Amino acid sequence: MMESIDLSLVDWSRAQFAMTAIIHWLFVPITIGITYVIAFTQTIFVKTGNPEWEKISKFWAKLFGINFAIGVGTGVILGLEFGTNWSNYSWLSGDIFGAPLAAEGLMAFLLESTFIAVMFFGWGKISKKFHLLSVYLVAFGASLSALWILVANAWMSYPIGMEFNMDIARHEMVDFWSVLFSPFAVNKFIHTVVSSMGVAAFFMISISSWYLLKNKNILLAKRSIVIASVFGLMASLFTAVSGHQSAYSVAQHQPAKLAAMEGLYQGKEGAGLVGVGILNPSKEIGDDKDEFLMRIEIPKMLSILGYNSMSAYVPGINDLVYGNPERGILSAQEKMAKGKVALQALADYKKAVADGNDSIRDLNKTLFTANYKYMGYGQLDKPEDVIPPIPIVFYAFRIMVIVGGLMILMAMIFLWLGMKNKLEKYKWLLKIGIWMFPISFLASMAGWVVVEVGRQPWTIDGLLATSYSTSNITSTAVLLTFWIFLSVLLALVVAEFKIMLNAIKKGPNQ
Repeated sequence: MMESIDLSLVDWSRAQFAMTAIIHWLFVPITIGITYVIAFTQTIFVKTGNPEWEKISKFWAKLFGINFAIGVGTGVILGLEFGTNWSNYSWLSGDIFGAPLAAEGLMAFLLESTFIAVMFFGWGKISKKFHLLSVYLVAFGASLSALWILVANAWMSYPIGMEFNMDIARHEMVDFWSVLFSPFAVNKFIHTVVSSMGVAAFFMISISSWYLLKNKNILLAKRSIVIASVFGLMASLFTAVSGHQSAYSVAQHQPAKLAAMEGLYQGKEGAGLVGVGILNPSKEIGDDKDEFLMRIEIPKMLSILGYNSMSAYVPGINDLVYGNPERGILSAQEKMAKGKVALQALADYKKAVADGNDSIRDLNKTLFTANYKYMGYGQLDKPEDVIPPIPIVFYAFRIMVIVGGLMILMAMIFLWLGMKNKLEKYKWLLKIGIWMFPISFLASMAGWVVVEVGRQPWTIDGLLATSYSTSNITSTAVLLTFWIFLSVLLALVVAEFKIMLNAIKKGPNQ
């Protein structure tokens, strides 16, 4: 562990990783989601022999290919930053975090990249059924790739299936299957894949709406809107359902995140869910000021979502910071004291090993084991640090939920009018349809803000603070690479936008 913390290094390392992740995520939902639509339209072509369906498949596959090719480059930079900027985290947990990332490269990406070649160069050159199989394998490979990355990410929020080796100060995996099938990993995978399908569906609706407004590629646009609306509606509904299970997991294992999501300072039984609210900007942890300037609350709903009970007690921010003995909740100060004991025991254990003192070694091993789960709290400066940034998490969660509801509504409207062949009569709706892609993407991005900002102050929940995860380098080095990476990544984004826009303008006949 580092003896002193360079906060500017921490801040710039976080800023660089956040910037890279945000830009990388611009490409991911389309890559994951649109492959299933392409596979579906290609299936219709194989079944019917109608060349119009093959034209539709080819067109959306072309846009997928552009997105995939440029998205890979951003992902490479993101992976490199674990070693360059977060080497302390990588050292401490590389045995666990690295395993799913290695599986992603060896299994998922290899499968996806191999059959992408068959998919793009096999039109009319191989049998229809084998070509169709390649399309499905590309879709499966994209989801498999997401699975391994999300398993690694989920472990950071719910560390499980490992033991801490005191001799080398590293986590070591002891149960791969518990890591793979943890509730956080399963929920995160399902929620991410289906929400990506929703974003990809509105990507198709957006482009198709533009075609209808321009009176171009009418048949492709109408058929694409109907199919995308079906996928978008099903995906958005299932995203909402899977969100309930995600909320339950967060309530059980990340109560500070749940409290921040709801701006809940005082714990209560039968807690309501804030549908719409404006936080009081002058509110501080522990004071008597009102939490909200305005709010509309759904009674009992937070207790139901978090604990499947209308009367369940939901811990608030004050409970988690100052403790609540009646509810069996330790204060952050008590956890910090236990964490410092664990860290000191680890240091004393290493010294005893070096000195050959077996009795002191065994004593400190016992002491460390008893306090290990609070190890990360010993790295915090003050009790209030256990709470993530409340306004960011609170508003991001509401953006995600509100836009998610809008996606369901718009998918229903587009599907109904598409089935009735009346879309061209509602130009105002088509104009909204064009904007639904960036709006739906906003919900996807807000969801990741809730996940990642809501996990703070931890890199590994309860075990490693973000401030102790960085590499032993200078903040100047990170600052320099921040601007270099930003320039490269923005160039890739601009390149994709221009290439994609050109491909859309040309349409399916080019």
